[in-house]
Amino acid sequence: MSQNVPIGIIGGSGLYEIEGLNIVETLDIDTPFGKPSAPIVIGEIDGRRVAFLPRHGQHHQHSPTHVPYRANIWALKSIGVFWLVTVSAVGSLKEEIVPGHFAIPDQIIDKTVKRPNSMFDEIAVHVGLSRPFHPMLRDVLLECVKAEGITVHDGGTYVCMEGPAFSTIAESELHRAWGASLIGMTAMPEARLAREAEMCYATIALPTDYDVWHEDDHVDVSKVMEIIRQNVSNVRRVLKRVIPAIPLGKEAECDASQALQYAIMTKPEAIPEWTRQNLDIILGKYIG
Repeated sequence: MSQNVPIGIIGGSGLYEIEGLNIVETLDIDTPFGKPSAPIVIGEIDGRRVAFLPRHGQHHQHSPTHVPYRANIWALKSIGVFWLVTVSAVGSLKEEIVPGHFAIPDQIIDKTVKRPNSMFDEIAVHVGLSRPFHPMLRDVLLECVKAEGITVHDGGTYVCMEGPAFSTIAESELHRAWGASLIGMTAMPEARLAREAEMCYATIALPTDYDVWHEDDHVDVSKVMEIIRQNVSNVRRVLKRVIPAIPLGKEAECDASQALQYAIMTKPEAIPEWTRQNLDIILGKYIG
């Protein structure tokens, strides 16, 4: 690869490619955490280099629990990605968030239990995650969705459940009682890992159904897929606006670029060699 790729896009259910992307190369990357979900496609839109990775694989072979989240983030970091836009199909927990609308969440509740949730297994690193979806990138996404004339909801809490089964009615009502807006299966540990990798991360959430709290007491997969197809058509148009709107050159203004500055608790001399070698792309500027 001849140069860094500053913008990354992780596609969710139904989004396995980006229209209008002039493909330059495809990278099959090995990481300390195994292979990413799929080879990373590098392309250009409006003269900007973009990396695209389908979260669930090219054939949707990875369930939410078994997506190789750490490998995905490491691979994108290794090629220079800082601005990381993700797309996720979700359920709506609020009447006003109608399936087919878009949402740009600003908070997460993590209910996952089976997934490795940190890059740092051998040392103590405590990143701040008060704003898991970064405001700088959220603002870009909001404006681009509005420009396409799509109804979009600004903010809201995304509950990330383990899956792969959908919620029970009791769980759905609990999440609504918490004041949450969206229910999904993939934002965690993705958002946390992106923060550990000092990336500016935000999500376009695509509501496909009302979960099971609504008058329809089940999630019909065939109906979900119909809404996904509609949403994916719209999100492709949005992404073509997002890529040229990302504020390249302003990385230093985003606090994600210094997320590890005061987060590494382990003394440098106690950091194992495996961590030094394999996580140098993340830790190198702090531990030498």
